[in-house]
Amino acid sequence: MYTSHDRLIIFDADGTTIDAFSAIDATFARHGMDLGDLESFQKRRRLFKYLGGIRDLPTILLNRFGTQSRKALLETLTDIYREEAALYPGIAELFMTLIAAPDIRIGLVTRNVTNDAELTLKRLFSRHGVDLDALDFIIRVPVSEDKTAHFKRMREQFDINPARAYTCGDEHHDYVAAIASGMQPFIVSYGFEDYDRLVTKFGIPVELIARTPEIACQRIRHAFDLPL
Repeated sequence: MYTSHDRLIIFDADGTTIDAFSAIDATFARHGMDLGDLESFQKRRRLFKYLGGIRDLPTILLNRFGTQSRKALLETLTDIYREEAALYPGIAELFMTLIAAPDIRIGLVTRNVTNDAELTLKRLFSRHGVDLDALDFIIRVPVSEDKTAHFKRMREQFDINPARAYTCGDEHHDYVAAIASGMQPFIVSYGFEDYDRLVTKFGIPVELIARTPEIACQRIRHAFDLPL
């Protein structure tokens, strides 16, 4: 039996809490490139992950990016995240409410590829009035690594009943990792993967998918008995 009666929620960062598309779009624009609209970006979402140097860039971009060019792009992305990038509507208020709740554990598990990602996220959230040092944990996960073990480890560390543990992410991998770790998933479709792909290709129940940040925040508040 579990000794803790706390509840747990683990958030993804980019595309779930942070408007990553706008930040990446601004980064590409400053290097003379057009990223296109959000719908097109969602179809090419893995491009963002290539910037971390984990994989080779797609052939179409090889002529535009050498090692130094990619480094410059990451430096620009880092600066934009730290000084300009925004949280989605309602996220800052939701985080502050969750942090203030005495019986809720809250953390971030992220694949953010900016330089010194934890510092980047702290500066971004701080501009919106959220102190990430008040979270129970922040974990940076390599792009190629599954989140399941991290979800499970943090749930077990705090001795949380799986029925009282949640995740919130924007990709089908987040859904799979939540289920595999015995946790309850919130999924959003305004980030790196769109609604049709999540439902049609991966069979994620429509009832679990929030199509706007506002709906996501409302669902989480309702599940945790927080003021709407």
